[in-house]
Amino acid sequence: MDLIEEIKKRSVHVDKGIEDYLPVSRPIELYKAARYLPDAGGKRLRPAIVMLTAEAVGSDPYKIIPAAVAVELVHNFTLVHDDIMDRDDIRRGIPAVHVKWGEAGAILAGDTLYSRAFEILTQVEGKPERILKCVDILSRTCKEICEGQWMDVEFENRMDVTKEEYLEMIEKKTGVLYAASCEIGAILGGASDETAEALYEFGRLIGIAFQIYDDVIDMITPEEILGKVRGSDLMEGKKTLIAIHALNSGVKLDIFGKGKATTEEINEAVHQLEEAGSIDYVRDLALGYVAKGKELLDVVEDSDSKTILLAIADYMITRSY
Repeated sequence: MDLIEEIKKRSVHVDKGIEDYLPVSRPIELYKAARYLPDAGGKRLRPAIVMLTAEAVGSDPYKIIPAAVAVELVHNFTLVHDDIMDRDDIRRGIPAVHVKWGEAGAILAGDTLYSRAFEILTQVEGKPERILKCVDILSRTCKEICEGQWMDVEFENRMDVTKEEYLEMIEKKTGVLYAASCEIGAILGGASDETAEALYEFGRLIGIAFQIYDDVIDMITPEEILGKVRGSDLMEGKKTLIAIHALNSGVKLDIFGKGKATTEEINEAVHQLEEAGSIDYVRDLALGYVAKGKELLDVVEDSDSKTILLAIADYMITRSY
């Protein structure tokens, strides 16, 4: 099975849904700015998961395209605002929204994606009580994403960030949207509360693993594949789980928070982290989250969609960027 091809089969319908449910209307520039990042592509993992979980519980995934589109728009809304806060000028290989339309324009574009996501979600055909429950899930998820982002910003000024705090932050910043993608697909697919809750937990666990493994990727992936300077998280002084483990182990990382470093200095830092077991520690933790998540898929019958969901779980810790 070619996982990327399976995701593309579904993302084609998501792309069409974005065109249909988020047309460029007046004010033209606002909607051009709002559509800019979704039209630039992306992996479409989250909307694919919405469709796959609906399929896994025995429903027609193409009937819930509006829900898949809604989840993808929320994801893009967070990216637009993240780029403003992080002062990142490039996203998906193109200038960020705030670079092209200014910060005010980008904020409005992000807010438009956020608000339209809920409007689009209500256009799913289905039982009103199930749609209402999904609106509640998505709104709670957006609140938690904001809480996670606040924690992330707050950590920049602290040196005493704990493993538990970091895990809570990434669960909220990343894990909950994967979790919501699974639960929304399950609910709209007609699943029982028990099944939907198990799928939510599956999404939460693999979402945490996805973010944890980002720390590993930043340290072990060559720059030509990574698309940015290797070890950039360390140089920026980010309190990643690798950094937390290393600092708690008494490792003195000369490049931590330095802003820039030579290739030799980066290589030395990676060697220190390997010697301290920090990279293996984080890799093993991510593997554990994925293994627990995959066990939860026992709530659904064996099927092609379940096989793809299992492959997505593995992808979280085998990808190189």
